[in-house]
Amino acid sequence: MSVHVYGPTVDEHTRCIHYATELDVIAIRFICCDRYYPCHLCHQETADHPATPWPADARDQPAVLCGMCGAELSVTEYMAADACPRCAAPFNPGCALHYPLYFAS
Repeated sequence: MSVHVYGPTVDEHTRCIHYATELDVIAIRFICCDRYYPCHLCHQETADHPATPWPADARDQPAVLCGMCGAELSVTEYMAADACPRCAAPFNPGCALHYPLYFAS
């Protein structure tokens, strides 16, 4: 994968010390620093600033990285999918509970 993922990752599929199930295979590009992190906790623990959610009018921008194939998805693509549209790797449905941390309404 050519995109660097920051934070305490535990494998090459973007899993981290906080979320490491078989389905935890995405990283979020935080708009505040233009860096990919596996989760909000990784950003909180390693970035030197608070996280900023993606504004609703920027949902067409690449903001989610599939840790299986390296595809970059827009917020809209990611929120509409339960698996990567490129490689069909399933995403963790529980991640939707954290959408407010990443994506503004």
